[in-house]
Amino acid sequence: MRKIGVLGGMGPEATIYFMQQVVDAVEARDDADHIPLLVDNNTQVPSRIKAILEGGGADPAPVLVQMAKGLVAAGAEALVMPCNTAHYYAGQVAQATDAPFLNMVDMASAEAARIAPGGKVGLLGSPALQQVGVFEDALSRVGVSPVYAREQSRALAAIRSIKAQGPSEFAAHSLSDICAQMVADGADVICICCTEFSLLSRQIASSVQIYDAMQLLVSATVTFSRGEEQVVGAA
Repeated sequence: MRKIGVLGGMGPEATIYFMQQVVDAVEARDDADHIPLLVDNNTQVPSRIKAILEGGGADPAPVLVQMAKGLVAAGAEALVMPCNTAHYYAGQVAQATDAPFLNMVDMASAEAARIAPGGKVGLLGSPALQQVGVFEDALSRVGVSPVYAREQSRALAAIRSIKAQGPSEFAAHSLSDICAQMVADGADVICICCTEFSLLSRQIASSVQIYDAMQLLVSATVTFSRGEEQVVGAA
């Protein structure tokens, strides 16, 4: 199996959750049946929110590029980054090495098109996704339109709450309310596209189908490591 390098630490609990989901996705009889992961759980990556939303933070890109190079030097044969907002820098990360980069945004966009072709997908994630259009190009390529939260401050508050205190009923309730608003605004499907929110994926309620971008990345990680088939978003 091919070793997968994980650009992690954004946040650390979400990274650990991603790793656990990769373990759970494998029917294993022994250690050797599991996917080999090389993980840089770098909690010192500059804040994506400060850099994108507030405009005063340090640029995360150079740190992410160095992480990618370090993982490949350590033996990673492909790279993943379980943080949706950090995919604003995906191009720089992908170009930093010759290893394939499994792009979670491309995967999530393709899944939206599969579920609701020509429709609208509600993006349940950081306000930064809308501000810099992280999903816009990928969704446009597959003919799907995005729907965003009207109260972006509630989404940001939920992210900060989960980072500080872990998953909570408060955060799940806020995110369910945002889902209801996005459905009212025409969303045919909801995509959980913040890995902090993935920690609450079973508690978030929606009247339309809801899927988690992280779970798509988990499946792609397992598939690519095993060399079973072509992975959507591998570049």
